[in-house]
Amino acid sequence: MSGINYTDKIPNNVNLSNDRALQRALEHWQPNYLNWWQEMGPEGAQSFDVYLRTAVSVQPDGWAHFDHVKMPDYRWGIFLAPQDGERKIHFGENKGRDAWQEAPGEHRANLRRIIVTQGDTEPASVEQQRHLGLTAPSQYDLRNLFQVNVEEGRHLWAMVYLLHRYFGRDGREEADALLQRNSGDQDSPRILGAFNEKTPDWLAFFMFTYFTDRDGKFQLCALAESGFDPLARTTKFMLTEEAHHMFVGESGVSRILQRTADVMNELGTENPESVRAAGVIDLQTIQRYLNFHYSVTIDLFGADQSSNAAIFYSAGLKGRYEEGKRTDDHVLKHDTYKVLEVADGRLREVEVPMLNALNEVLRDDFIKDSMAGVGRWNKVLEKKGIAFRLQLPHKAFNRRIGSLAGIRVAPDGTVVTEEQWRAHEHDWLPSAEDREFVASLMGRVVEPGKFANWIAPPVIGINRQPVNFEYIRFN
Repeated sequence: MSGINYTDKIPNNVNLSNDRALQRALEHWQPNYLNWWQEMGPEGAQSFDVYLRTAVSVQPDGWAHFDHVKMPDYRWGIFLAPQDGERKIHFGENKGRDAWQEAPGEHRANLRRIIVTQGDTEPASVEQQRHLGLTAPSQYDLRNLFQVNVEEGRHLWAMVYLLHRYFGRDGREEADALLQRNSGDQDSPRILGAFNEKTPDWLAFFMFTYFTDRDGKFQLCALAESGFDPLARTTKFMLTEEAHHMFVGESGVSRILQRTADVMNELGTENPESVRAAGVIDLQTIQRYLNFHYSVTIDLFGADQSSNAAIFYSAGLKGRYEEGKRTDDHVLKHDTYKVLEVADGRLREVEVPMLNALNEVLRDDFIKDSMAGVGRWNKVLEKKGIAFRLQLPHKAFNRRIGSLAGIRVAPDGTVVTEEQWRAHEHDWLPSAEDREFVASLMGRVVEPGKFANWIAPPVIGINRQPVNFEYIRFN
């Protein structure tokens, strides 16, 4: 079944009404979710009518419907890609066996851990972005923020369904806990570090949706390979929605760069202070924000050598990015991979068993993908005749996880002393002054077709609507 049943209290395409116990359990969880949304969702926006897209099918063509909807009334639900009855596990020690339709007992704990960790990131994003609507640079951007928010909420539903359906009482308890942790909470923080960072301004939001949602893409792609078929089918559809989040980030930064470049050309200056005085974000500050969000995000892939990664792969629970396109034996017992370490004050590569380096494999795939987008940002500057170029810092820069944690490395990959790091830290990472300056530019713009001074309008609107369309009805 590919169409989605909207007659049920919880929209779904998994025939939820045929499993009364599961339906009751999820309907019991639903009010807790709505209470969380009212408390931790977008601030001051619950009564707005927002031009949102809602999934009506899991098929690629015509899968979404657009209309003005109040966010608390958004039809969150449970949508799995169509089942392939012939699907086999195609990597690890179980390669060639039928994909699991139920959680296998010997892998139950690891599967639950994978699902909980992924599920925990979804509400965390909503919590991190809670206050951003108060400073949106346009209706267009405000609508995109809210679209990201409701889809992150739906991704939480996707993981909660798996926990309830396949993990019994333990799963129900884990699903409850997903609403009890809060981003940045000292006593009960979110599981992964990047999801406890603040997202205080729109430059941070765009960097987050470009880099951190891209981590989500790669994690979901790895889980879409899973031998646990319900997880694979769930994440394949989540990727359809995730693509929009990355678009918001990439296009948002592009529009900031365009506006900054235009002002630089109008003034005939590259001086950051003069650029700031004109009310736009200087390129150096944008680079520092990039350095921060990129380095925090690549830590999300975990330690460069991980026995858990080896266990997950060998069991068939989590594959590599585009596993089916790789030409090795998909078992990897005799393969190696290069990771970084510091020796004699320098970074060097060492070969380790690939099974233990699968986090690094996924991180490197992410880095290649991220570089492509940065190249497109630089095309904006090139077309405007600006010589400055954005760059990804070295992957050892500002790391807090794995063998590189705590080692001081400059953006160019040079190992530096603590004293050198402190002398240049504000050249490489956003300072309090940088964040205060960016915050000073943040002011809400709500008139259709109008945009804040520091960002350019998009070329086209959403769903073929004009840029000056009334995306938000402020009730």
